[in-house]
Amino acid sequence: MSHVPTLVKDVATPPSRPEQAPRQRPDEASRHRWWVLGIIGIAQLMVVLDGTIVNIALPSAQQDLGFSDGNRQWVITAYALAFGSLLLLGGRIADLFGRKATFLVGLVGFAGASALGGAATSFAMLVTARAGQGVFGALLAPAALALLTTTFTDPRERAKAFTVYGAIAGAGGAIGLLLGGILTEYLNWRWTLYVNLLFAVIAFAGGKALLRRTARDKSATLDIPGTILVSAGLFCLVYGFANAETYDWDSPATWGLLTVGAVLLAAFTRWQTKAAHPLLPLRVLLDRNRGASYLSVLISGAGLFGVFLFLTYYMQQSLDYTPVKTGLAFLPMVAGLMITNALATTVLVPRIGPKPVVPLGMGLTAAGMAWMTTLDLTSGYASHLMPPLIIVGLGLGLVMAPAMSLAISGVAAEDAGVASATVNTMQQVGGSIGTALLTTLSAGAATDFLAGKNPQDPVIAAQAALESYSTAYWWSAGFFLAGLVISALLYRRGVPAQDENAAPVVHM
Repeated sequence: MSHVPTLVKDVATPPSRPEQAPRQRPDEASRHRWWVLGIIGIAQLMVVLDGTIVNIALPSAQQDLGFSDGNRQWVITAYALAFGSLLLLGGRIADLFGRKATFLVGLVGFAGASALGGAATSFAMLVTARAGQGVFGALLAPAALALLTTTFTDPRERAKAFTVYGAIAGAGGAIGLLLGGILTEYLNWRWTLYVNLLFAVIAFAGGKALLRRTARDKSATLDIPGTILVSAGLFCLVYGFANAETYDWDSPATWGLLTVGAVLLAAFTRWQTKAAHPLLPLRVLLDRNRGASYLSVLISGAGLFGVFLFLTYYMQQSLDYTPVKTGLAFLPMVAGLMITNALATTVLVPRIGPKPVVPLGMGLTAAGMAWMTTLDLTSGYASHLMPPLIIVGLGLGLVMAPAMSLAISGVAAEDAGVASATVNTMQQVGGSIGTALLTTLSAGAATDFLAGKNPQDPVIAAQAALESYSTAYWWSAGFFLAGLVISALLYRRGVPAQDENAAPVVHM
């Protein structure tokens, strides 16, 4: 399920003296601003779709290219890891080289990587293409958000624009599930990647014609050491978890990489305290509510991304659902998420604060995941599968909306961009680690179940698959229980105070 991005941006400093020229009215600043919103919306939809559209197509891609169950995680993880680990850098590049140029380069690169993935003749080629999508998506997403902010300078119009942008991002996950099913079932799994070419061509043509060139920020400096440290550290962590399936936990290929990853991330944290232009200023992380929110988003990503993968395989391989039926089956969960998303941001958190709300959401999601462990080969949709999906959706809405809002609430204007990028990074990195870890644990459960049995027996093979899925659901429930404890301990009591000098937050 794709995330609903954090919507923060107002980094421009308002005129401080009356004699300075007044700000242009929106119609003077950008006569085509609503067309620009459409262009940015198309680009954002393309990026968000790729968080879910390939999930539905993955069983077909695996059968076509012949890769193993252990390797299938990398089709998801390669995108999420590249996207998440480079988002902070992407925002800095947009400042340094100009937002329009970065936006257009991101579109071209994303389209090229999508074409490569659609034409993939091997597993390695597909994973390389997915990583390329993540790299260029990390350029595209921050530039799009920044362009939206600079295009809409009137506060009321900006609020409307961000509402539309947020609706596109929020619906993108559901659209991806349905579109992925339709394209896979009626065309081919490759079209879940080729479809990005259509989005990219439209957005590029419109962006080239209508977007204004923005001045380069000559004071912006790339934190190259910080980027190398955090990217390498995250890669080692994810790869270490993934290696546990092949080499076991006591192998240097597993614990060695995990150790190196931890050391590199510690070095990154140390470097951020000394760097003149840090990639992630640590002051952004140190507020209690903000820190609790980042951890909540990280845990939710870890629990959710992997479960989407396993539920997709369960529906298509254990229950013989078609790709379209699989996409439709997820919609009640999306509906539940949207209901509690709106309830949490407009009613609950403004009245009682996040401390009761987020832990409640974590607990509901954990209960839904635990309920899924009862699914078997004879489970019906309405009686067995839909109820826990709805519970998970209701719980996630109580977690994600408040956490993403509070993760950037109260930051100084100059930190608004990095705070926004960080919350998206947390979700993508959590998804990468969770997918790798859950895949390893589920594969180990299937192997243990098959010990001494005939794996060629269809009934035994089907039961082994159920055992692997159940293990993933239990561990995911454990993640959310840990999130319940952490969020209950860290969030402050009461309604968060509003800082008039902080960067404004536009709620969806």
